[in-house]
Amino acid sequence: MLNITKKIENKKALFALEGRLDTVTAPQLEKELGESTRELDELTLDFEKLDYISSAGLRLLLSAQKRMNDRGEMKLTGVNETIREIFEITGFSEILTIE
Repeated sequence: MLNITKKIENKKALFALEGRLDTVTAPQLEKELGESTRELDELTLDFEKLDYISSAGLRLLLSAQKRMNDRGEMKLTGVNETIREIFEITGFSEILTIE
């Protein structure tokens, strides 16, 4: 299960994710991002309450990063040690901006 809380203001968006970002829930986030990110300059994904990310979640992050590269910036905040380790092992820590 994935809960998404989003705040959009002045071409800046914050998506707070809670739960699991996996094969089942990635389409839900992809839909939310697709509808919301067309006009954004800045996208922040708050992972403070994200417990798990699968390869489907990683693919979605890569896709979102590519879209945002054309428009502005994307960053991740609140990344816990478990997910940070996944990013380091997969090389995503070199691709994504993690604060």
